[in-house]
Amino acid sequence: MNYFDAVILGIVEGLTEFLPVSSTGHLTIAEKILGLDLADPAVTGFTAVIQMGAIAAVILYFAGDIWRIIKAWSLGLVKPEYRGQVDHRLGWYVIVGTIPVGIAGLLLKDVITGDLRSLWVVAAGLIGWSAVMWFAERSARQARGEKELGMVDAIVVGVVQVFALVPGVSRSGATISAGLLRGLDRVTATRLSFFLSIPALLAAGLFELKDALGGDIGLGETLVGTVVSFIVAYASIAWLLRFVAHHSIAWFVPYRVVLGLLLLVLLGTGAMSAT
Repeated sequence: MNYFDAVILGIVEGLTEFLPVSSTGHLTIAEKILGLDLADPAVTGFTAVIQMGAIAAVILYFAGDIWRIIKAWSLGLVKPEYRGQVDHRLGWYVIVGTIPVGIAGLLLKDVITGDLRSLWVVAAGLIGWSAVMWFAERSARQARGEKELGMVDAIVVGVVQVFALVPGVSRSGATISAGLLRGLDRVTATRLSFFLSIPALLAAGLFELKDALGGDIGLGETLVGTVVSFIVAYASIAWLLRFVAHHSIAWFVPYRVVLGLLLLVLLGTGAMSAT
């Protein structure tokens, strides 16, 4: 991997991490086009590490919210009067909602970095989860805001986040869809998706750091990819929050389906190999 590859992958990660189009799927496609070995642990590790740039963008963008949540959650541990506050409850929701994907990530690590690193899987994920996103928008009541969030919502969204371990599904597409199916309004579902992304992706990046730096990919390339990811992701977050306030996430479905079908054609004709 050279610096050009690192910049391209950083842009792809930043653009797609929080849009419901699957950053892992797009990174897998981009890595294949760039001629990188998808089975190389260093490439898999690099993919996870540059996600930390996107997470840094989330932390900066929501710094005020995150500080309030941490403060209220911490104070609520010793002061009962804080326990009914929205921010205190959000702290617990993020913790509990992260547990399922953390367990699944550890138990299925070899599968995630092995068999699932196939463009056939990416194509299936892109097309298959598009139906879920469309159904979620069609059936969504969007009757509840952030003050009405409950622990059941966090658990359901957290469990559905596990599906995002499949390339092509999209972590944001999975979690936002789950929130909509729980009756949350689109902005609340999206904000919950952002908050749940922080511990999940940060842990994944730290866990894969040794593989990213232990292979042929240098520290410089990794830093460049992470910085580019941070810059592009920050702009993507701001855009997505404005977009979902007035538009359905089903707008992304045609793109996902077309890309998935194109992949199937390329794979089926032998124009592109799956791994």
